[in-house]
Amino acid sequence: MNDADGTARDGNSSYGHKPFKRSRSHFADRITADGRDGWPVEAGRYRLVVSRACPWASRALVSRRLLGLEGALSLAVADPLQDDRSWRFTLDPDGRDPVLGIRYLSEAYDARERGYPGGVSVPAIVDVPTGRLVTNDYQQITLDLATEWAALHRPGAPDLYPEPLREEIDEVMEGIYRDVNNGVYRAGFADEQSTYESAYETLFRRLDQVSERLTDRRYLVGDTITEADIRLFTTLVRFDAVYHGHFKCNRSKLAEDPVLWAYLRDLYQTPGFGDTVDFHHIKQHYYRVHTGINPTGIVPVGPDLSGFLTPHHREELGGRPFGDGTPPGPVPAGEHVPPRHRP
Repeated sequence: MNDADGTARDGNSSYGHKPFKRSRSHFADRITADGRDGWPVEAGRYRLVVSRACPWASRALVSRRLLGLEGALSLAVADPLQDDRSWRFTLDPDGRDPVLGIRYLSEAYDARERGYPGGVSVPAIVDVPTGRLVTNDYQQITLDLATEWAALHRPGAPDLYPEPLREEIDEVMEGIYRDVNNGVYRAGFADEQSTYESAYETLFRRLDQVSERLTDRRYLVGDTITEADIRLFTTLVRFDAVYHGHFKCNRSKLAEDPVLWAYLRDLYQTPGFGDTVDFHHIKQHYYRVHTGINPTGIVPVGPDLSGFLTPHHREELGGRPFGDGTPPGPVPAGEHVPPRHRP
């Protein structure tokens, strides 16, 4: 998550009291097959740092699972709660990441650029040998995992960014990013009524368009899962639990839209999607960290999540989730979401 959306540097009490602005990723080096930015793809060299609460980081979690990169790119999971130094590794023994040996993600940022004035965001990829941050470019990380990391993909990995469809995928993702992924934050962190209402109307207008698009097709682009589906999923899966109430995106619940609700259940039940989702982390972060819009810190008990596992019947539309490939294997030991944290 970026400055307006999860870092603690400004004090989370400021949310809802200043205009929302999504900051650009300051560290935009790319890890590529040819190493042109100085960071070649190399199994075991890098560590992906995420929060399971964060939709932007969740994209990387889903992509990593679908592509079978668990053995090549290790995973660090930050505590969904933060202190004044932002993302911390208090879920690990002794409060340190066992591979990087640091207590705070900010230490990897400092190793890269001392005195960096921006926020500490996830997802982030850290170079293990040096402990330096490589990139926090949440828009590019997953695209590179799908393309530049191809030599390390598992056998049967899907093509999440197929070249013949990239122009259409990019177009679809742009609207979803602007109006849905970012739209819920523009509504939730609005500091004026008119700003909120504009974001609210734009959000639901786009969701209605997406619902119509998915009425007779199983996936957003083509007949397989692509990057576009991953980016939409990570917002939709949080919608009823967080955005509907906490961010006042309450025209209707997602579960009240038959098409989007079935689409979400289809993806959630697909290996690589639902098995990365931790609803406990999601709710703890949003309701306890965003004190500017939830000053009591009370975390709601609902909603009932059992519906995520009900039949969706989207397979009747055809489509092949993994194309000519296969589903990912079991979740690696140590990366399981506890049963009490999921439906």
